[in-house]
Amino acid sequence: MDHSLQPALSVKRGLFYVVVAATAWGTAGAAAALLFDSSGLGPVALTFWRTAGGLALLLAGRALFRRPRPRPRTAGGTAEPARRRALRIAVMGLGLTVFQTAYFAAVQATGLAVATVVTLGAGPVLIALGARVLMGERLGRGGAAAVAAALLGLAVLVAGGADGTGTVRPAGVGLALVSAAGYSAITLFSRRLGRSGAGAGAYSTTVLSFAVCAVCLLPAALWEGLLPQAENLGHSLWLMAYLAAVPTALAYALYFAGLAAVRAATASVVALIEPVSAAGLAVVVLGERLTAPTVLGTGVLIGAVAVLVRSEAGSGAGVSREVTGSRQGGGLVTGGFGRPVHSGDRKHSAPVRE
Repeated sequence: MDHSLQPALSVKRGLFYVVVAATAWGTAGAAAALLFDSSGLGPVALTFWRTAGGLALLLAGRALFRRPRPRPRTAGGTAEPARRRALRIAVMGLGLTVFQTAYFAAVQATGLAVATVVTLGAGPVLIALGARVLMGERLGRGGAAAVAAALLGLAVLVAGGADGTGTVRPAGVGLALVSAAGYSAITLFSRRLGRSGAGAGAYSTTVLSFAVCAVCLLPAALWEGLLPQAENLGHSLWLMAYLAAVPTALAYALYFAGLAAVRAATASVVALIEPVSAAGLAVVVLGERLTAPTVLGTGVLIGAVAVLVRSEAGSGAGVSREVTGSRQGGGLVTGGFGRPVHSGDRKHSAPVRE
C-alpha cells in the first residue's frame, strides 16, 4: 500500500488550527444575526443555506486534497455494515438539524452572546449527565461540582433577564437548551458507537450529516421562505457566503486537521474561545447590552465547563469532541483532508459545534 502521505502536523500548527476554528465558530452567530436583519431569512432557511453551502465547499476540498476513501470500517478493521452506517448517519444528521436550527433560533430570540454561552455551556453538562445515566460513567466529585456550578450560572443568566430589561429571554434560553440537547444526543450516540467498535471518521460523518441536515430542512425552509429579500441582496449574499465558507467549511476542516496533532481534551478547552469571541462580537458589532447578571452567569458557566472538561479528561471519560480516523496500513489515522496522525487518545468520533 502506498504510504507517501504528507508529514504529520506539528503540535504548534495543530493548536493554531484549533484556535482559528474556534474563533471562526464564534462568528457564525454574528453573521446569522446580521442576516436576520438584512435578508428576511428565518433560522430554518439560514441553517439550510449554511449546511448546503458548507457541504458543497467541504466536498470540493475533499476532492482537491484527498484520494477516494474505502468503505468505512469499524475499529476491528471490518467494513461497517450498511444498516449500522445508515443509522449512524441518520441520527447524526437529525441531531445536527436540531442543534444548528435551534441555535440560530436562539440567537434570533435572545441575542448572540446569551444563545452561544447557554448552548456551549449546557452541552458538556448534558453530555456528562447523559453519560452517567445512559452509560454508567462516573461523574466524580469534580465533575459533579462543575455540573452544579454550570446550573447555577445558567440560573443566574435566566434570573438576570427575568424582569425583561436585559438581553436574556426565557424563550431564547429554552431554544439554546434544545440546541445543546441536540448536540449532546449526537455526541453520546457517537461515543456509544465508538465503545462498540463502530466508530467512523468524524470528517466523513460530518459531511454526510450535513447532507441529511440540508435534505431535512429544505421543505421547512421552502415554507419559511428560502430566498433572501431583494433589498440589500448583495450584502445578504456576501454574509451567506461567509457563513458557509468560514465558520462552516474552513472551521470544520481546520479543526479536524488540528486534531491530528492536538489532544481532544486540549482542543475542547481551547474551543472555549468560541463563546468569548461571540460575546465580544455581540457587544462590539451588534450592540448587545450585557447586564451584570449576564456577565456573572456567563463567567460561572464558562468556568464550570472548563473545570468539567479537565475533570472528565483526567478520569478518562472525556466529554470533549474526539475523532476517530481511518487506519491506513502502518497504524496511522487521518485528520483533516487525510493528513496522518497516530491514533493516541482519539477514542470516539463526534461532530463539532457551531
